[in-house]
Amino acid sequence: MKIVTICGAGIGASAILKVNAEKALAALGLTAEVVAADVASVRDVSDDANVILTSQEFVEAIGTTYAEVIVIRNHFDQSEITAAVEKALG
Repeated sequence: MKIVTICGAGIGASAILKVNAEKALAALGLTAEVVAADVASVRDVSDDANVILTSQEFVEAIGTTYAEVIVIRNHFDQSEITAAVEKALG
């Protein structure tokens, strides 16, 4: 399984989402590769992704994908991220 976290530059919000997605996976007893990326490279890193976690503002830029795109409203809300990961992969 693979989760890609996306933000504008690939170093801020996506890094926070990556860490929190990894915490969610650990809490749920699931294993997946988690990759943080910028919106410009989403096509390169998400070809084999199962889930893309991002903010609402980047959904349109992601475009058509086989991955489930999940909008995270609060990147610091561990319960929101854990629930989203569980729903998608659990």
